[in-house]
Amino acid sequence: MPLDVPAHLNIAEEFVTRLARAHPDRPAILGDSFSYSYRDVENAVNRAGNALRALGCRPGDRVLIILPDSIEFVAAFFGAAKLGAIAVPVNSTARTLDYEYYASDCGAGIAIVHASALAEFSPVARRRKFAACVIAGEPTEDLTSLAAEVSRWNDWIAAASPELAPHSTAANDSAFFLYTSGSGGIPKAAVHRHQDMFVTSRSFAWGVLGLRPEDKTFSVSKLFFAYGLGNGMYFPFSAGASTVLMGERPRPERVAELVARHRPTVFFCVPTFYGALLREAERGLALDFSSVRLAVSAGEALPPEIFERFRERFGIEILDGIGSTEMLHMFLSCRPGAARAGTCGVEVPNYETKIVDEKEEPVRDGEIGNLWVKGGSAFAAYWNKAELTARTRRGEWVVTGDKFFRDADGYYHYCGRGDDMMKVAGMWVSPGEVENALLGHVAVAEAAVVGQADAVGLVRPMAYIVLQEGVKEEPMLGQEIREWLRSRLAAHKCPQEIRFVSELPKTATGKIQRFRLRGSSTP
Repeated sequence: MPLDVPAHLNIAEEFVTRLARAHPDRPAILGDSFSYSYRDVENAVNRAGNALRALGCRPGDRVLIILPDSIEFVAAFFGAAKLGAIAVPVNSTARTLDYEYYASDCGAGIAIVHASALAEFSPVARRRKFAACVIAGEPTEDLTSLAAEVSRWNDWIAAASPELAPHSTAANDSAFFLYTSGSGGIPKAAVHRHQDMFVTSRSFAWGVLGLRPEDKTFSVSKLFFAYGLGNGMYFPFSAGASTVLMGERPRPERVAELVARHRPTVFFCVPTFYGALLREAERGLALDFSSVRLAVSAGEALPPEIFERFRERFGIEILDGIGSTEMLHMFLSCRPGAARAGTCGVEVPNYETKIVDEKEEPVRDGEIGNLWVKGGSAFAAYWNKAELTARTRRGEWVVTGDKFFRDADGYYHYCGRGDDMMKVAGMWVSPGEVENALLGHVAVAEAAVVGQADAVGLVRPMAYIVLQEGVKEEPMLGQEIREWLRSRLAAHKCPQEIRFVSELPKTATGKIQRFRLRGSSTP
């Protein structure tokens, strides 16, 4: 049955005020040395909204948010939305050129920035001369040259009223921008509406995960990332549950500490970090997942190797799925009790998918094709990129750019990004399949596979490998790994060359940037 989305909807009302009225004293945000109730969160959101209004922020204005996961992030995001303005959260550990691009692209006049990001952000602020900047944390530099008006968060918010009526927004009004991760090149700002969070929370958080008020969620993925924004903020808020926020970069030992302290019931992570947790656990790190009823993965396909090792060690099946910045969150997912290693599960309620060939005709089960998806959370457009929007949005359908096949049981199998797939000897080769096989070798910690054209222009797989800690790069190790791989994969899938590297290029959200490896793989 289709969701009944209200015609008038404001996400600050839906995900904060509604819960603050029903359960004002229930814990909403948990952390190291703090706990905020839903009443506290509403108070902070209203103060931030009023303080933004005092800076001249109006409906439709963009507010650039450069904050770690914190109550300040939540207050700035929903405070802007409550005014009818547009929140634009970006990575708080990015670099100057990134901030230059984000600021120029979205055209924000107000920036809310954490002190830890000022070294990289300040040159941009001085060149662009924002109308106003708000600084959270404890800055150590002179702030006077950053903007026409500079405020410190605590003073700025303390002076504002805790009462704020929401702007009358329609469900399809723009509410926030999310930048794509950049795994395929330059990030684009996907424009999302107020209704989109309503749809994803009802469809995935309620319909698949069954989130309930007694749950505590903990997301390793950060709030500026579409996956983390749901996991760590509006999913738990939608159910009146609690979220555990960690402001700093995730490290296995820090995650283990917070899991032990807060005992979350729903844990969200990405495949790369699940692998890191397993490696550290195997080296002796104490990881107590006994409180966790559901573990979820997205961002990239979860290798079956990691799925099996995690289940064996912790007794928990990881629910792998796939979503996108354009669709806001998951549209395919495994179900609790029915997860299958190496698959992204089946369609999430209220979403429809199809796999088509290059002529946009549906393919048969078992055949690899291009995945299209439609649902009520689809992005409205890429900001100021009409031509790219037209290529990606085909009426109600969104072209994901991913290659998939569906098996006879209806489970979807991820084969890679369209530009990551290789056709070798006339047959499609999925980099994920080869990478997962490589992860089965005892010397391999991480792997990425790309296509390389040989001297006559024929494409062959090439592997970049990060070795396990303590493993030395011996002269014959590459040959040994290739021979080992040939016993597990068809010959045309096996890399012709292996290069050992200290790390793989990744986005801030942990996705491998294969386009950078392709650019460095010329003979």
